[in-house]
Amino acid sequence: MKTLTIATRGSALALWQAEHISALLRARHPGLSVNLLTIKTMGDKILDVPLAQVGGKGLFVKEIEEALLDGRADIAVHSMKDVPTELPPELVVGVNPEREDCTDTLLSVNFDGLKALPREARVGTSSLRRQAQLKALRPDLRVESLRGNLDTRVRKLVEGQYDAIVVATAGLKRLGLSAPKSEVLGPPDFLPAVAQGALGIEYRADRPEVAELLAFLDHPETKIRVRAERGFLTGLDGGCQVPIAAHSQVMGGIVHLTGFVADTEGGRAVRLEHAGPVAEAWEIGAELARRVLAAGAAEVLKEVYAAGIRH
Repeated sequence: MKTLTIATRGSALALWQAEHISALLRARHPGLSVNLLTIKTMGDKILDVPLAQVGGKGLFVKEIEEALLDGRADIAVHSMKDVPTELPPELVVGVNPEREDCTDTLLSVNFDGLKALPREARVGTSSLRRQAQLKALRPDLRVESLRGNLDTRVRKLVEGQYDAIVVATAGLKRLGLSAPKSEVLGPPDFLPAVAQGALGIEYRADRPEVAELLAFLDHPETKIRVRAERGFLTGLDGGCQVPIAAHSQVMGGIVHLTGFVADTEGGRAVRLEHAGPVAEAWEIGAELARRVLAAGAAEVLKEVYAAGIRH
């Protein structure tokens, strides 16, 4: 191949991710020309409604996948947390580059961290997972919806619209964004979204030459962790807008997985752990989902969906 087209969303973070993969490809394959095809997805167009109420598991990928299917693009670079666990049969997410930090970060102009926030402080996030865990740790907080690209969300904080916001650490690192004060919120107290911080490269299953071109980017440990976490999500029939969290680690050929499901206020939560051989990563996730559902998560999720949250 002499030319490769990458389909990507148009946000600063999505473009950074696509450019990052482009640079790695060009360094590995001298003479390869890489173009970006910027596509506006449904999730990018609907900014005045919380994502959880929009529904649909492909809010940030469907239009991009259409470009792969109709030949306008050769590959797509996604944030794995946005990718549905069911793909069109013609497509595969065959490559997961090494994962960035999977934690969240609380940003503030005036306050050092979560404990330092005053009572009823306004905290912005569009994630029900973050909302549930914030409410569990600080029930007094006023957690308010915050949509928009990462740079937009940081700008709204700096302008004084919120006392703090919570965003993915990986995005901050990739874009070099910060605020005067910050605190990392991570395991075991604050669990990330499924596959947070991981990228996925998607392409047509009938393009072996593309798979061969990309193979050097695949990171085995990241792939195992992503499989375990997505197995858990699939077992819950959940999307990325539901208050579901997971965190995995690989140690000595064993994948250790923690799964979490909560109501939107964080008052009722189920959290369990499971472990097993890395070759069974997906099955470990699926089994943990069964156990979490049996431990009360089925009822919690039923109430979440009954409240108008789409999945």
